Amino acid sequence: MAKSFSPVSRATDKTPEVEFEELKRRIHTKLVDKLDLTRVGELAGDVLRREIRLVVEHLCDTEDTLLNRSERDRLIEEVLDETFGLGPLELLLKDHAISDILINGPKNIYVERRGRLEKTTVQFRDNAHLMQIIDRIVSKVGRRVDEVCPMVDARLSDGSRVNAIIPPLALDGASVSIRRFGANPLKLEDLLNYKAFTPEMVMLLEGCIKARLNMIISGGTGSGKTTLLNTLSSFIPNDQRIITIEDAAELQLQQDHVVRLETRPPNIEGKGAITATDLVRNALRMRPERIIIGECRGAETLDMLQAMNTGHEGSLTTVHSNSPRDALARIETMIMMAGFELQLKAMRQQVASAVDVIIQANRLQGGPRKITHISEVVGMEQETIVMQDIYLFEQQGIDENGRAFGRFVSTGIRPSFMDRLETAGVRLPASAFRQRVMLGD
Repeated sequence: MAKSFSPVSRATDKTPEVEFEELKRRIHTKLVDKLDLTRVGELAGDVLRREIRLVVEHLCDTEDTLLNRSERDRLIEEVLDETFGLGPLELLLKDHAISDILINGPKNIYVERRGRLEKTTVQFRDNAHLMQIIDRIVSKVGRRVDEVCPMVDARLSDGSRVNAIIPPLALDGASVSIRRFGANPLKLEDLLNYKAFTPEMVMLLEGCIKARLNMIISGGTGSGKTTLLNTLSSFIPNDQRIITIEDAAELQLQQDHVVRLETRPPNIEGKGAITATDLVRNALRMRPERIIIGECRGAETLDMLQAMNTGHEGSLTTVHSNSPRDALARIETMIMMAGFELQLKAMRQQVASAVDVIIQANRLQGGPRKITHISEVVGMEQETIVMQDIYLFEQQGIDENGRAFGRFVSTGIRPSFMDRLETAGVRLPASAFRQRVMLGD
């Protein structure tokens, strides 16, 4: 590209990349002037992009600038991305190996690819350009971001989760975090191939779903909780009515009878907010057979436990924590956030009665994601909730590439809920719970 732009660059003391960006902006401005907005609304997406590509090619011909074929193709694609898509982000969104996109101001964009963070060459023109793309993302889901409301959660059309925070809270320009959820989400076979868990663990989890046990997926940020929730939900029979509740809708359930609910932030006057607690209470009036909460973060936890205890077995949710025991402690904390002064023993009895299984997902050093615990909540002894581990992942070290490795083991404990599984028609072999090493990395 530098070769084609060198005559212009010498004349104007501008770098080839600056010249390219100015040309792109010029063509984009001309395109906007030429568009017939009334006709644009009538055309389907593919047809519209095809017709506007022809207009952009014509505009390129009118520019007195030397462009080789690859530069011309790149220019056309970037103008189209600027017009229809998310500008510079489109290049990253097309790369399915990227799991996270982290934008620290207009000039510093990082991605996580195969468990490793790396800086990209992709940039926005300036902070105004980045803000324009953020507005385009959040407006599509009825959200807004400005000085009054400088933080926002949103989602892309493929379900990817987006968080943005802008100045004055972000000191070095707007910051955006995009957690990718591709158009083709990971399936059970993919997770087995990645050794996230073993076939025996899958058989048990499938049986728990079919027997309508209440399950909590626990894990840290980026540990794969939502991916695991999506995978487990595939075991729910297709004839059951499922209601999902999320802050930003990202679950991709495959069943037919799914009602998706999403929270709403307050308006500019600070009114009109619809919280997860409101949606859980409303969901109970919608004849749900299963309630799935994308993540319990606060007071809605108590309502979720009440639902689990009052005829809505088989409910699923996720919480942020580092171990199954920590998950129970966090649930207690979130119940307290509801504002009710429950005695500690009464609160723990509520938790022990509602929750049957806790699945711990962890992201280990170097990027591998594993289910490190499948633990059963047995009941209460005095004021302590009793748990027992059924399957564990034991980390054994770090390999030469900096990735953690280890082995899955069966503890030899047969779950006390096996009668419920058998009543539901689920038969698991006795060997599935024999104490042994099941799989090593």
